[in-house]
Amino acid sequence: MRERQTSQGARRAREFEAFVAGAAGRLLHAATLLTAEDRNDNPRARRLLTLSLAHTYACWDRLRGEDPYDRARQSLATRFARTAWHQYGGLGRARPHPDSPLGALSPQERLIIVLRLYEGVAEEQAAALLGLSTERVRAICGRATTALLHPPRGPAPKVTGAEVVPS
Repeated sequence: MRERQTSQGARRAREFEAFVAGAAGRLLHAATLLTAEDRNDNPRARRLLTLSLAHTYACWDRLRGEDPYDRARQSLATRFARTAWHQYGGLGRARPHPDSPLGALSPQERLIIVLRLYEGVAEEQAAALLGLSTERVRAICGRATTALLHPPRGPAPKVTGAEVVPS
């Protein structure tokens, strides 16, 4: 009996290691987009990914045909949303991250953009995952996409005589 449990544990570990080898890069990129950190300096994204993978490993035996990538992505999204809620007092505006185009978006907008556009999650699935209506997800995604495509411009430079002086 003990040998059988050891064998199952070793098989489980090998399966999970193979999953991580194939999926960790994409999940880390999604986590980096969510946190709006630089891809070479992303400690919050790495922590988020580690916690999500640990949760996925804990649920590994109960997946029963479910895609482990979906479970890991779901864990990543809910952990990010929970973290953003505690850090920023809700999913409202966060401090902008100057190096990331997604940094100007709120955490909720980043989450929806990453789920919908990077991960390709359907509106209905994203809405169910986040506890929002499909229409709300669509509206937030549209607003965030517009903000990314048409970022706000800085103040116009002042013109004094023949010189243009930046504001």
